[in-house]
Amino acid sequence: MTAIQARATHIPTTASHVSLGRQLRSELIKLLSVRGTWWSVAIVAVLTVGIAVLFGANLPEGMGNPIMVVVAPVQFTMLLAGILGVISVTGEYSTGMIRSTLTANPRRGSVLAAKAAVLAAFLFAVSLVIFVAAALIVTPILAADGVTFDWATPDAVILPILSASAAMALFALIGVGLGFLLRSGAGAIAATVGIIFVLPVIFGLVGSFLPDLTWLTDAANYLPASAASSAILPSDVNTLGSAESWLTLGGWAAVSLVAGWATLRGRDA
Repeated sequence: MTAIQARATHIPTTASHVSLGRQLRSELIKLLSVRGTWWSVAIVAVLTVGIAVLFGANLPEGMGNPIMVVVAPVQFTMLLAGILGVISVTGEYSTGMIRSTLTANPRRGSVLAAKAAVLAAFLFAVSLVIFVAAALIVTPILAADGVTFDWATPDAVILPILSASAAMALFALIGVGLGFLLRSGAGAIAATVGIIFVLPVIFGLVGSFLPDLTWLTDAANYLPASAASSAILPSDVNTLGSAESWLTLGGWAAVSLVAGWATLRGRDA
């Protein structure tokens, strides 16, 4: 345990004295003191900007909203968001620091809530900066093809960027819930990969070989990756509407967190 992490968990042991602000500061210090956090942010930034530049330099004919080149990398970086949520929890279990955290604040629900709130806010803010930077970097590349971002129209640029940032935060919450549920870094990461990447592939393969199973295709639209795509860039061709997409994505995060909370309450650290 680093000196910074030790200070983060040095909180009065009486639950009534643990203020919300102190809980949030504690979780923020722990999050920022872990190298994995910054590695994850760096990889998200490189992937987002790199893919945006690649798509911008090879813009397909007749493309609709050009902001797609900026927010499309979410289909890759959402996995990193989920993994960051996992390691923010399982890292404490692997080092034993979770015992100090729960000793400092025995109210386990508030521990989970503080960690989830800090990570979601942090990832939303970081993602917002990265997406805006990607948009600014790719602007001259698109301009060479006569394509510009319509910043004056919120639905065209600002809303998709905000939506993509919010989706990243929700994927991180899915990881937090799975981290508390499984406690094992490897197990929780495998579950995150399975839910975000593997399940859509399985549903797609089964649907292509068994086209009569239309319910399977319909169910695939309610997977987190599909819901995020529909939420970020709503379209008439999407099966799910904007509100339904956000409810679906939020539902996955909520179910994951509730399952993690139930495990945290019912099992010793």
